[in-house]
Amino acid sequence: MAFFRYEGYELAYTVHGEGPRNTVLMPGLLLSQKMQTRLAADLAAHGNRVVTFDFLGHGDSDRPKEMERYSMPAFARQTVALLDHLELDQAVVGGTSLGANVTLEVAAAAPERLRGMIIEMPVLDKAIPACAATFTPLMFALTVGEPAMKVVARAARLVPRQAVPFTVELVLDWIAQDPGPSGAVLQGILFGRTAPERAVRQTLEAPALVIGHPRDPLHPFSDADMLAAELPNGRLIDANSIIELRVSPERLTGKIAEFIEECWGGSANGKRGRRPRAANA
Repeated sequence: MAFFRYEGYELAYTVHGEGPRNTVLMPGLLLSQKMQTRLAADLAAHGNRVVTFDFLGHGDSDRPKEMERYSMPAFARQTVALLDHLELDQAVVGGTSLGANVTLEVAAAAPERLRGMIIEMPVLDKAIPACAATFTPLMFALTVGEPAMKVVARAARLVPRQAVPFTVELVLDWIAQDPGPSGAVLQGILFGRTAPERAVRQTLEAPALVIGHPRDPLHPFSDADMLAAELPNGRLIDANSIIELRVSPERLTGKIAEFIEECWGGSANGKRGRRPRAANA
């Protein structure tokens, strides 16, 4: 794991593999880049260079308690700063849930930096009622109920990670975080926009692989289907469940690897773009 500085904070990232095809993978809300480690390793085995990334307030990156530090556009700027730090002209950028929406924000703010988009479980129009029902009480618990949540976090830290399945490990890592910054992340996101508006999404030209799955009100398949139709170069693939890519990834990983290869077209361009480092990197 490595770090770079952004606006006075340390942001964490990890490079997996080598090669001319660069991909950045981002996690879901309040989760860490660990959730993308297996996918990154599998894609690296296909000859890709994959960078997993923790936004501010996530994983091993710094976690300030001020809600104004957190928003979808802010996370997109951090992602572009990562590309600057790595001196990459372009990359395939993707993520899960929160990471999927941030990918759309990067496409809206800096389309020239994208070779393609991997959008797993986007959170758009149809998810609004479920998000309000889920995250408003959670935000209340993490802020007003912070003392009690600190006790829960300490208990989660005591559970040996080697004794639990990977998906349970991700949940425990989420629970084990200091609740104060986590509450600030939720406040910043809930009081900001969740994604670029539809008129903007319809102008995003980068090739896009959209992954949706059934029976999940927070990530309804209808949102993935709608987004794939909106994006000029979008295509939709179906996951069997919310956890397929984490526990039985072979089918989806193959499709993602093919998509990345298509995005780069066998070209080595973009491996080292030699962009000047951003002033805040």
